Amino acid sequence: MNFIFLGPPGAGKGSLAVKVAEDYKIPHISTGDIFRANIKAQTPLGVKVKAIIDSGSLVSDDLTCELVKDRLSKDDCKNGFILDGFPRTIPQAEMFQDICPDVAVVNFQIADEIVIKRLSTRRVCKACGANYNVLTLPPKKEGVCDKCGGEIIQRDDDKQESILHRMDVYREQTEPLIKFYTDKGKIQNFDAAIETANLLEEFKKVYPVK
Repeated sequence: MNFIFLGPPGAGKGSLAVKVAEDYKIPHISTGDIFRANIKAQTPLGVKVKAIIDSGSLVSDDLTCELVKDRLSKDDCKNGFILDGFPRTIPQAEMFQDICPDVAVVNFQIADEIVIKRLSTRRVCKACGANYNVLTLPPKKEGVCDKCGGEIIQRDDDKQESILHRMDVYREQTEPLIKFYTDKGKIQNFDAAIETANLLEEFKKVYPVK
């Protein structure tokens, strides 16, 4: 099964994608991961992307779609995939229709105040990247990572001013995709305010594991 996960930052797309990837035996793919992998491997596409990023420019929709198409041609995608963070815009969605017309779009619905609470209380280990939450998943010792003993910090993009900006960008660029896919009859809405385990149960009711 091929999935696109849509939703604002903090909606829990990544958390659910990890579980779905495990249970459905399909890869969880983000454009950021694709960019980094190609740059690291110095592929022809990676060389192009690095030059664009180094110049301070944005990677074009054409090149982004080319990278996604290349990634989806790999063997681990033969039974399906989860795309997280792509497409971001209508032009990307239109291009992707030609690449993969058979896709289910999962839309994570969640109130702004819940997103702000989730993200503003999120913390991360500076050394190993382990995730924490001051309300729901605090470290055993304040400010110290349980796994490696590293320093736990709040990322700049998890501070309230940055969160509000990210949500504005999402609404402007990505929310139109909801109408785009609704018009095509491809979208399924889920309540993202519930716990990930419960969300996974709801997901499997709509998309049973084959």
